[in-house]
Amino acid sequence: MQIPVHLSGKDIELSTAEEALIRRSLTKLEQFYDRLVACHVLVSVSNRRPGGEPVAWVVRLSLTVPGGELAITRQAKPSFREALDDAFDAARRRLQDYVREARGDVKRPAGEPHGRVTRLFAYEGYGFITTDDGREIYFHRNSVTDDDFDRLTVGTAVRFVETEGEQGPQASTVVPLERRRAVARGSEGGAR
Repeated sequence: MQIPVHLSGKDIELSTAEEALIRRSLTKLEQFYDRLVACHVLVSVSNRRPGGEPVAWVVRLSLTVPGGELAITRQAKPSFREALDDAFDAARRRLQDYVREARGDVKRPAGEPHGRVTRLFAYEGYGFITTDDGREIYFHRNSVTDDDFDRLTVGTAVRFVETEGEQGPQASTVVPLERRRAVARGSEGGAR
């Protein structure tokens, strides 16, 4: 492995075998995209049986790429291997999207709705987007892609898919546009 790798466990100590599986997965990821700058892997156990045996595993990845950072967090899985495979599959897909975007292969469709998060109710799990034309659109945490709801702040630029809900317009898919730029700014000490 040529990139700096930081492995850590939260509420669990990683075994040598688990570390080896993570490093093997990272090697495959690095072969897929050889311009990775660094990687941080955090393994946590969200639930345990009364005897202390893990029930639900979560693997989080933070990949540093030229120009930004990709954060991958997936839902808890019942085994370490399932959580690891799920996280690295998602990382490969995110890297594919990143490469396509960097090459300019992905073009934004004309008329794609954009706006900014103007109200956010994090505890309740929903918020509102104000569109470029001044309309307010409701969204739920489940409509935010890649489990990024917790990373949203008031003022975050987003693109979204608008649908008609029971109580008016709502966003069925919300994609934060400032994810990589915000992280890059934060690493330079500048806050938004």
